[in-house]
Amino acid sequence: MRILALEREVPGVAASAFEPHLKAEAWRAWELTQAGVIREIYFRADRSDAVLILECPDLDAARAALGTLPLVREGLIAFDLIALVPYPGFARLFAP
Repeated sequence: MRILALEREVPGVAASAFEPHLKAEAWRAWELTQAGVIREIYFRADRSDAVLILECPDLDAARAALGTLPLVREGLIAFDLIALVPYPGFARLFAP
């Protein structure tokens, strides 16, 4: 299942709290990418929030995978998850 993960701000977190964890965050994101869990990873153009496309069996598996990221584990960031399904509209092009 494809899942869209949108980072959201955790209120009250100081910008300086991120720095000690950024290298470990990048390593864990790399590991999840190599494992096929993270399929795509971006930052929004209008602010520095991450946007990830995940491949997981379900939302619980996605939450568990994201929970292994150091910034999530430390309570510095959180994600909203949206399950995605394939677009069915192309079938209309070939219907009799």
